[in-house]
Amino acid sequence: MTESEFLDLTDAVFARIETALDAAGLDTDTLRAGNVLEIEFDDGSKVIVNRHAANQELWIAARSGGYHYRLLDGAWRNTRAAGEFYTDLAVAITLHAGEDFAF
Repeated sequence: MTESEFLDLTDAVFARIETALDAAGLDTDTLRAGNVLEIEFDDGSKVIVNRHAANQELWIAARSGGYHYRLLDGAWRNTRAAGEFYTDLAVAITLHAGEDFAF
């Protein structure tokens, strides 16, 4: 995949996250700056989603740890353990928000 294709794919991922947060009605603030999407919660904690174009990976940084994902067979899969990006991100958002969240 070219860098341009990766950036287009991950732009769509960021948009999906923002849309899902809005639809869920969670009280969060999102800030998108370049390769980073910050999700800030009422208590000041954050979940950060970062795209790393050189490795063609998405990264999540949250209270529970840091995770790396690569697109494999049409899904963003954890590169170091079992896990799928949207499922793991939903768990992190639920933990930070104190409310159920799903994509």
